Amino acid sequence: MPILEILDYAGIAVFAATGALSASRKQLDIIGYVFLACVTAIGGGTMRDVVLGATPVFWVASPIYLLISTAVAIVLFFTAHLFQSRYRVLVWLDAVGMAAYCVMGAAKGFAASGSFTVALVTGALTATFGGVLRDILAGEPSVLLRPEIYVTAALCGSFVFVLASWVGLPQSAASVLGFLSAFAVRGGALYYGWQLPRGKALPGRDPDDVL
Repeated sequence: MPILEILDYAGIAVFAATGALSASRKQLDIIGYVFLACVTAIGGGTMRDVVLGATPVFWVASPIYLLISTAVAIVLFFTAHLFQSRYRVLVWLDAVGMAAYCVMGAAKGFAASGSFTVALVTGALTATFGGVLRDILAGEPSVLLRPEIYVTAALCGSFVFVLASWVGLPQSAASVLGFLSAFAVRGGALYYGWQLPRGKALPGRDPDDVL
């Protein structure tokens, strides 16, 4: 099985697991588990395909992605309570899914456009949009608003993958390098609290005070 296909299925399964864990934290029923798992798993790839004009989108052309997401959700419906800290598992699984999906997204964007810039955008979009949807629907603090580096890690993995491909490395080597780069940056951010510099402007005022 090609390395990109492995990363594709791995990203789907891992992101589906994070969606199911969010459902577990909110004590939803099994339909809630399946819904959040599927939205999280296919959200980023759907947005990528829409941006690239790739229709039908990937999960319509190949429903196996929905089946994988559903299976993961059902398994976690019966096992999520066994985890001591579901949120800790969620953020680390999210890091794995993000690292896998940024490479997959960058590969599809580069293949469709031949543009380095487009590949970076589609890599970051594929890797992060599903997690953003998950957090909004589950009422969790968005990963984009957490202080640790997130989108930057996806951009880093996408950049390393495209650069490695451009210099002529085999696709398998480029994919592994991209995955490891993204995971190392995100993992370091989670473990060591790495952050980008923040703006020095004062916090925004309450709209009622302004109007």
